[in-house]
Formats: sequence, structure tokens, C-alpha cells
Amino acid sequence: MATLDGLRMRYTVMGEGPALVLLHGFTGAGADWAHVFDLDALGGQYRLVIPDLRGHGGSDNPSEGFSMRQCAADVLALLDSLEVQTCRAIGMSLGGNTLLHAATRAPGRIERMVLVSSTPYYPAQARHLMATFTEESRSEAEWADMRSKHVGGDAQIRALWRHGRGFADSFDDMNFTPPLLGAVRARTLLVQGDQDPLYPVELSLEMYRAIPGSRLWVVPGGGHCPIFGGQREAFAHAAQAFIAGTNA
Repeated sequence: MATLDGLRMRYTVMGEGPALVLLHGFTGAGADWAHVFDLDALGGQYRLVIPDLRGHGGSDNPSEGFSMRQCAADVLALLDSLEVQTCRAIGMSLGGNTLLHAATRAPGRIERMVLVSSTPYYPAQARHLMATFTEESRSEAEWADMRSKHVGGDAQIRALWRHGRGFADSFDDMNFTPPLLGAVRARTLLVQGDQDPLYPVELSLEMYRAIPGSRLWVVPGGGHCPIFGGQREAFAHAAQAFIAGTNA
């Protein structure tokens, strides 16, 4: 547990080698990455840094609000506390959006990154879905899954859904213009499902054109975060090759 300017952040560090930061999605937790990678094998190549982002899992959120910009500041502060000067990183959805902020705020800190289902801004279709993030619309299975991840119980879970609804009316947090994206120095792989209900492929194409030297992988039939289940093996192979710099 790290204390970062009043925030208590839970994180896992394992393995040896160059630092690789793994950032989970909204309402998720760091433990989700065990469903994507063989973390023991990955830890044989990298020093893995896997935090629970603020308000998620075992991390608290002393602020009344929530933003990806603040999550990026938290992650950079965690890296400072661990004396990690530069890193590679993989983030999905919230985690990828957090990396966009980190890579534009501190361009020299991230060498290579994989952004899964990220966006430069929230389109109308995403805002429509975000407005439906109510506790009452969640199934018992969703509540059970959330309770298995978030140690603060139902109050923490309700706060996350409240923050999710707030994204529908947020216009300043995720607002990346092409010139701003052009400041990214990290070699970047963008991964996007062509059936994502939140972010259409056109947004990933905008980022691909704006981020210097970036790569774009559109996953046929992929939804939001197409890296689990049957898509896990292909993603894990491609992401690890890109992070290592061994892909063609």
C-alpha cells in the first residue's frame, strides 16, 4: 500500500527487468490482468507494477470527484515512490485513457504503450450509455462481481457507478486534440474492437493519425476491451511482442 498525497493506493510489484505497468479498466481492479496474461511468466521478463486505480479494488478515493487526469497523476506519483524513471505500459479503457494523460503530461516517462479501447474524447454514443450507469440497472451477477473486487463494499461500488454517470457530462477530462496527441513520444499500439458500443473505430483512427509512429490493430468482431476469452491469446502475443519491440 502506497500513500500518495493522501491517497492510499494498493499495488502489486512482481518480477525482474524493465518496468511494465498494467492499468485496468473502469470498475475493474489490478487482479483482472490475471485473466489476460500469465503474470508469473511475464514477471520473468519485466518488473510488473499493477495498481488498483483510485476508488477501485483496495485503493481509496479521498476526493469527491474522479478523473483520468488525476489517475495519471496518481500513477506517476506511484512510479516516483518506486523510483521507476521510465516504463512500458498497457492499459485498457480507463487504464488506456489514464496512459494518454500520463504520456502527454510526462512524455519521457513511458517508452512504449498499448492502449486498448481508449478514446481521445467521449462521443455521443458513449455518453448515452454512461448516463445509464445506475445501481438499479445492475444485475445480481454484476453486483457479485463488483463485491469480489472492491474491498470498500457497496458504498465504494455505488461511488464508482456515480462517477461513471458523471462521465456523460464531462467535457474537459478526455479532450485530446491532434496537436496534443502529437506530443506523445511513446511508441504506441492502439487496439480497438470494430463492434465497440462506446467508442467507434473512427476515434482510434484519429489517434492513429495523430500519435507519431503509432500502430492500429482493429479486432474483427471485437467489443469493448477485446482482450479476454477467445481473444486473449492473440492479444497477449501481440501486446508482448510490441512492448518488447520485437514485432515487425
